[in-house]
Amino acid sequence: MSQNDKNKSFIELGKFLAQFSDPRLQGEGYAGKNETVQNPTVLGNELFFDRFVQLIELSQSHNGWFTPEQVYFAVQSWAAALTEENLNQWLSAYPQTVSSVKTVGLVLAGNIPLVGFHDFLSVLVSGHKVLVKTSSNDQKLLPFLAEYLCWVDPEFKNRITFTAGQLQDYDAVIATGSNNTARYFEYYFKDKPSIIRKSRNSVAVLNGQETHEQLVALGEDIFRYFGLGCRNVSKLFVPQGYDFKAFFEAMFVYQDVIHYEKYANNYDYNKAVFLMSNFKLRDNGFLTIKEDSAYASPISSVFYEYYETLEEVQNKLEADRDLLQCIVSNQLIPGSIPFGKTQKPELWDYADEVDTLAFLFAL
Repeated sequence: MSQNDKNKSFIELGKFLAQFSDPRLQGEGYAGKNETVQNPTVLGNELFFDRFVQLIELSQSHNGWFTPEQVYFAVQSWAAALTEENLNQWLSAYPQTVSSVKTVGLVLAGNIPLVGFHDFLSVLVSGHKVLVKTSSNDQKLLPFLAEYLCWVDPEFKNRITFTAGQLQDYDAVIATGSNNTARYFEYYFKDKPSIIRKSRNSVAVLNGQETHEQLVALGEDIFRYFGLGCRNVSKLFVPQGYDFKAFFEAMFVYQDVIHYEKYANNYDYNKAVFLMSNFKLRDNGFLTIKEDSAYASPISSVFYEYYETLEEVQNKLEADRDLLQCIVSNQLIPGSIPFGKTQKPELWDYADEVDTLAFLFAL
């Protein structure tokens, strides 16, 4: 299977996904139109289009956090990524073929829709075979996209396998989980080449000079996928004396999040726990913020920490680099990304800063 054939298949998948966007969500975050309309030039619509619409609309019945709005966002994000230009730019730094085809096992997380797709894509474009164990929280979306790929190019049928049980007959593994499951993965997969991903969090560094538009974009980083992703901002670093008024005014755009029952239940529960523990909170009715040195805040809450100097923050973040996924700021911290971009990574933005393709090509 040539590199060109693999690329063409994923480009076709990107065109297929580009058809699906949600009229309930407008503006920021969507790469395509704000409606789902068939494109007559897309391959396989007669077999897959209506089924995918139905799958998206029913996703919340499979996982209460996978509302149609969130799934449509994930779909549009991948549609924007899977273009000929992006694939060529991503793959240009690597060999065109692997020395020998291996079977790479994937143990996927299920915290946000299609969270394991990048690993799935990486294994296949590198030329290896993929053996996938999906999370119990996300068992429908990726197999559907795999089915579409196999229809576009039947050679993928011999390269893609899903399993409900333990991985068997694999040469390497990429596994994602919590810090606790990572310890199990490290022991269980100790005899195989592996990438083991642990829990990470993302932070934003503010200086009080951010515009309203930038703070609204920060809200996208906080509330997208209800804050369940490692790329969601869970902590703020703010200067001493920071006035949170502008922050809360910007967050008001996202007030409808409280209408989702699972989010509302978490908001009520976590707020009650904080108050019973006599913690001081700032609260706007759908988000609590709490001064805390930790990075991982519960759903519906964001932690914050004061700083004296940006150098102090930079030193802390550098020391804790293994705990962090993204750093967001208005160019205050070297290597930080702009507000509103955490859930729109490029193909070459690797999780945990581990080059997945370099690992795969070295097998």
